[in-house]
Amino acid sequence: MFSNFGTFVPFILQGLTTTVMVFLYGALIAYSIAIVAGLMRTSQYGVVRSIAAVFVELFRGTSLLVQMFFLYYALPQLIDGLNMSLMLAGSLAVGLNYGAYASEVVRGAINSIHVGQTEAAISLNMTRFQRLRLVILPQAFRLMLPGFGNNAIELLKGTSLVYFIGLADLTFNANVLRGSNTAISSQVEIYTYLLFAYFLLALPLIFLARYLEKRVSKGVSTS
Repeated sequence: MFSNFGTFVPFILQGLTTTVMVFLYGALIAYSIAIVAGLMRTSQYGVVRSIAAVFVELFRGTSLLVQMFFLYYALPQLIDGLNMSLMLAGSLAVGLNYGAYASEVVRGAINSIHVGQTEAAISLNMTRFQRLRLVILPQAFRLMLPGFGNNAIELLKGTSLVYFIGLADLTFNANVLRGSNTAISSQVEIYTYLLFAYFLLALPLIFLARYLEKRVSKGVSTS
């Protein structure tokens, strides 16, 4: 057992670029969506809040895997001329799904800002946009960071599902190896290497999330 390191690991790591690209694209989509949807959830207009709520509950309440299947297989059939690549479908599904979860981090952070901050800004004749930009968001953003860090770790793990739609990531390559190495010892070896590959990718994010949690806790304790 574990005698095929030089053969298995290089083959699995051929999917590293794809995994990292899906993560980066997905994170960009997720945090853009999170900020927009989170702000919409705190809007003074009921219609805006309702639209954001429907989006958030739709993507939180359905399977990420099903969302990938829908975006890649079903959506192009519903919209004539739409060409959905594997990378786009995978990244978009991951981004929308985890963006919906992260939007709750944004909403919670904004709502946690003491009402006195808003009242003080109103007393200075600030517009709603000025209050949001100059008073609320700078304080809320600090509170969002730990949640965003934890969300990034979950997002990275979620990228392993893109192999179901045929994207050649780490998991896809590991399963290709499994198909040609049917011995139990080989399969144990393959998935052990895969496990450590994702752990090593997530390790910087884990340390970053812990660092941000400490920074926020320090800020709260000294305020």
